[in-house]
Amino acid sequence: MAAQPGAPDSCLRDLEEALGMGLSADGDAGDTVAAEGAYYLEQVTITEASEDDYEYEEIPDDNFSIPEGEEDLAKAIQMVQEQATDTQILEQKTILPSRHAVPEVIEDFLCNFLIKMGMTRTLDCFQSEWYELIQKGVTELRTAGSVPDVYTQIMLLDNENRNLKKDLKHIKQAADKAREDLLKTQKERDFHRMHHKRIVQEKNKLINDLKGLKLHYASYEPTIRVLHEKHHALLKEKMLTSLERDRAIGQISGLQSTLKNINMGNNFHIPEIKVGHSCEKENMPEGPTQKGLRKAREQNKGKTKMKDNAKDSEFPINIQQNPNLNLCTENLPPAKFDYKLINIFRLHELPVSCIVMHPCKDVLVSCGEDRLWKVLGLPKGNVLLTGFGHTDWLSDCSFHPSGNKLATSSGDTTVKLWDFFKGDCLLTFEGHSHAVWSCTWHTCGNFVASASLDTTSKIWDVNSERCRYTLYGHTDSVNSIEFFPFSNTLLTGSADKTLSIWDARTGRCEHSLYGHMHSINDATFTPTGHMIASCDACGVMKLWDFRKLLPIVSIDVGPSPGNEVNFDSSGRVLAQASGNGVIHLLDLKSGQIHKLMGHESEAHTVVFSHDGQSLFSGASDGTIRMWS
Repeated sequence: MAAQPGAPDSCLRDLEEALGMGLSADGDAGDTVAAEGAYYLEQVTITEASEDDYEYEEIPDDNFSIPEGEEDLAKAIQMVQEQATDTQILEQKTILPSRHAVPEVIEDFLCNFLIKMGMTRTLDCFQSEWYELIQKGVTELRTAGSVPDVYTQIMLLDNENRNLKKDLKHIKQAADKAREDLLKTQKERDFHRMHHKRIVQEKNKLINDLKGLKLHYASYEPTIRVLHEKHHALLKEKMLTSLERDRAIGQISGLQSTLKNINMGNNFHIPEIKVGHSCEKENMPEGPTQKGLRKAREQNKGKTKMKDNAKDSEFPINIQQNPNLNLCTENLPPAKFDYKLINIFRLHELPVSCIVMHPCKDVLVSCGEDRLWKVLGLPKGNVLLTGFGHTDWLSDCSFHPSGNKLATSSGDTTVKLWDFFKGDCLLTFEGHSHAVWSCTWHTCGNFVASASLDTTSKIWDVNSERCRYTLYGHTDSVNSIEFFPFSNTLLTGSADKTLSIWDARTGRCEHSLYGHMHSINDATFTPTGHMIASCDACGVMKLWDFRKLLPIVSIDVGPSPGNEVNFDSSGRVLAQASGNGVIHLLDLKSGQIHKLMGHESEAHTVVFSHDGQSLFSGASDGTIRMWS
């Protein structure tokens, strides 16, 4: 395109210098812009001989004309001067600042760049020289536009690149750590897999061995059963033989006394009848040493008999008949199962271990793990008496048949007898090596039996204040003990899963009942005495025929353990205190089970009132609940 006439060539040169100054001021960024494909000015000369076919239209200049004449020449010169003045003014307005004028934005850019690069000394030198030049007026400041977008983009990209490099570094570190964790996990997985395979192999081997042992054991079961039956038959025969022997000895002693009386009346000498093999021994000659030993033995035997047996109580031979045998169940009211919680007595700070009813009165005694026993008046629940003296938790208690004494067993390995009238401890029986779990009175009131964790039971004589017999036979803790009503027979339940029946006069086991698969926690007789009830650590209740010594029925109310079982006065309802806080009531006639829900913790003990219209249960929260 042709240059406009009248426009001086200096304008184009000044514009080029201004652009050149701007590009040089931008520094290396200018080269980057050119490299990026930015626009720049290039001088092009268009000649008239251009081969361009385009026909340009000539624009007339209406504002410029040369007048004719002298006056017109003066006007023309004046007009040219005015246009030159206007052109200079335009040049001053459009000309860019000199190379010494640095935009303030570039100053900030340089300062930021030096700070970012950490060139502190260069920054100090630059600022000192820069402000010195400004004060001298050498450098001119002007309001410049913003830094070109390419610089901003470069800075943003640089920051983003730096951040991405940091993220990449962190991701690589995380990936390396994850790879290490993966390898470690794989190694652990392989180790546990091998361990699991080895355990499975050992398990299969143990299962095979167990199957073989079961088969081997099953082959011996018939023989063991036959041996047990023979053993029990022999024990029965032995007991009957001993009874017949005692009866024969009694008859012989009676005959001897009769003959002595007759001899004294008639003055005849009749030789004394000897029992057993003593006659043969007397006919044999004795030396002086044997005679001395026999005399010393007889003297010591007489002394020990006089010392030990002077106050010993005799087990009753002719015990009165059980009055409950004449109890007619047909005339009794129907059994009660719809008990409702009517009262809660908070008596102990620690769990309640035992509750017993007075044999005659509406009085209840509770024992707790806080080492106290308390006498409770019913139905108000007022505490009548509190007893303390044991040094450890109480496990069980039992009333004397007359109701004026109480026996308590404790974890301090002792059994104590208490007198209600004196309110004090009468006797303390010491002999067990571990905690005593249970105690019971004989119907005659002269003997107390106890069961202990040391796998033994003991029969204590109240009059002579000593242990008459120690019952050995159980292989684990003896958890419960009870006398058969109005007899000399004793029942024990043990953690070795067996029930044993003992003769209290001889201290020997007469029979054992097998059937429980877990530790037996409690066992009791019905009031009539023809049936036994027991419960174990998995909530299984069993009923046994005491006359035939055979199991009747097994009822599973588990898996919570059964802690105690008790019959009502009619013997038609069996109650069990369970570990889940539920009281199970079993109707012996229909076989139905009723549940009493009301305890918030484990139920330890349960007992019926005399009339069967109320029920009392103790729990591990130290409370006694009354149901009616």
